[in-house]
Amino acid sequence: MPHRASALVRLRRAGIDTYQSPVIYMRGDSAVCRSEGFEAQSRVEIVRNQHRLVATLNVVSADWLAADEAALSEVAWRLLGAHEGDTVELRHPDPLDSLSALRAKVYGRALAAEQIAAIVRDVAAGRYSDLELAAFVTACAGDRLDVEETTALTRAMVEAGDRLSWNRTPVMDKHCIGGLPGNRTTLIVVPIVAACGLTIPKTSSRAITSPAGTADTMETLAPVELSLEQMRRVVEQEGGCIAWGGSVRLSPADDVLIRVERPLDFDSEGQLVASVLSKKLSAGSTHAVIDIPVGPTAKMRTEAAGRELAARLTAVGAALGLQVSTLLTDGTQPVGRGIGPALEARDVLAVLQNREGASRSLRDRALLLAASVLELAGHSAPGSGRAAAEATLASGAAWAKFQAIARAQGGLREPPKSRFHRPWPARAGGRVSAIDNRKLSRLAKLAGAPRAPAAGLDLHVRIGDVVVAGQPLFTLHAESAGEIAFALDYLEDHPEIVCMNPAEAGA
Repeated sequence: MPHRASALVRLRRAGIDTYQSPVIYMRGDSAVCRSEGFEAQSRVEIVRNQHRLVATLNVVSADWLAADEAALSEVAWRLLGAHEGDTVELRHPDPLDSLSALRAKVYGRALAAEQIAAIVRDVAAGRYSDLELAAFVTACAGDRLDVEETTALTRAMVEAGDRLSWNRTPVMDKHCIGGLPGNRTTLIVVPIVAACGLTIPKTSSRAITSPAGTADTMETLAPVELSLEQMRRVVEQEGGCIAWGGSVRLSPADDVLIRVERPLDFDSEGQLVASVLSKKLSAGSTHAVIDIPVGPTAKMRTEAAGRELAARLTAVGAALGLQVSTLLTDGTQPVGRGIGPALEARDVLAVLQNREGASRSLRDRALLLAASVLELAGHSAPGSGRAAAEATLASGAAWAKFQAIARAQGGLREPPKSRFHRPWPARAGGRVSAIDNRKLSRLAKLAGAPRAPAAGLDLHVRIGDVVVAGQPLFTLHAESAGEIAFALDYLEDHPEIVCMNPAEAGA
């Protein structure tokens, strides 16, 4: 390798949270910046002993940083294993050959498997800037990845991280593609399936574009940041787990891409398939049931689009040795009543504990999916999975298993409750004709979810219900009066979140 110019500086800890994006701060008038030509947004390779990290430069003009110092954001400090006052070497990183493949994709060319693998390796290693990551995500959006590219992307994501293996078969999994508020079935399906004696090592994501992800909801009840060793111990002890995938290196490139997809607020179908299946394969799963909600405001708007996604999931899974079964389900309205981590956890507990008044829609959907998992595994004969799942839930065995999994992950706890509540009344009577999932999710996020675990909303009506003027349609939950105000401002501009047919008022 040719010698590259470098410079030495002393490190300081900036104490700045830049999420998962490593950032380095230096004075613009420093000798390092002048001699190396570093300027704002330059990519800088930091070398400390055997640790290497590529970070994005932010230029500082204030005098809190000396000219011979560099400061690191929190994630950069952690990844580098730095200590205050360390001397590190700074230099320009090697040019990335994979960027030529990225540029080709931007201009619409199909990528070969080795090109995709090179991109994913560089993404997983943190060599891409946020601008380059955004370019890749955008270039792959819509239908710009064909089945072969999607298969190659999935395989590359698996190969870029760790992979679990289990001395048993089958190893089950389930997933929902998202877009449906309150659809927190995983926390019910996993204990049902594990209580039936099957293995289901479930890794879940945090919210990307929704007010709660499965990991966010589970975290209000039990720890989810498990190491690979902890995850293996929980699964071997209890048959299943519900862990955050971001705490382990299972498909790490996907975690990086998700960080960029979140603010862009869109999913590519090819990247969605690669994201879902790479996590299943990395967790050692052999069989997976995928829930695809279909509705006018769900992620899949039409049944035809749902069938197309199902075909791609099945084809890519088969190419990589994963047996995939898909279900097209009703996505016209939210599943449970709560929307937001703690509110969804409350609904889950009510179902698991067989409480009177528990959400019927959440219970039914969870049983449908658990039945599909049991039948796909060969545990239950076709058509008999529902009865087995229902018996496991009704007997209390699923609740006992959930408690055991939570204890094994670090202990069961009560979900938090919000400080502020505000009901939103119907302005006129009528029959509920539609509920906008996307706007309802937006409303819950404005109230503070998922950042504030207790925030979100409680939905009091379902499609077909008859309401009278003044009856609460939902109740907002927030941790501050300001967040309630943000949500109310949005409601004033979008009162059609819950649509009614006034002609049927009093019917």
